[in-house]
Amino acid sequence: MASADSQPRFGQSVKGLLSDKVGSCGGDVIALTRQVLKGSRSQELLGQAARNMVIQEDAILHSEDSLRKMSIITTHLQYQQEAIQKNVEHSKNLQDQLRHLLK
Repeated sequence: MASADSQPRFGQSVKGLLSDKVGSCGGDVIALTRQVLKGSRSQELLGQAARNMVIQEDAILHSEDSLRKMSIITTHLQYQQEAIQKNVEHSKNLQDQLRHLLK
């Protein structure tokens, strides 16, 4: 009868081991699912980062173009300022000559 007593214990221990293994596998499936979801989320974040980079690149290109245009405008304004200064000096000379003639 000793073997009859050990057989139910053996069956219970096998059931316990099997239950532990099923629980462990269930935990592994949950962990795997979480990892897949993280990977999916990572892909979404990478995609969003790529879209943001394209937007930023367009903004940088637009800014470069604007800076180039502002540089051209600045150069033209400097030429105009120089021309105005020359005209003012010339005007002063003409005023002096006019005063001298009117005396």
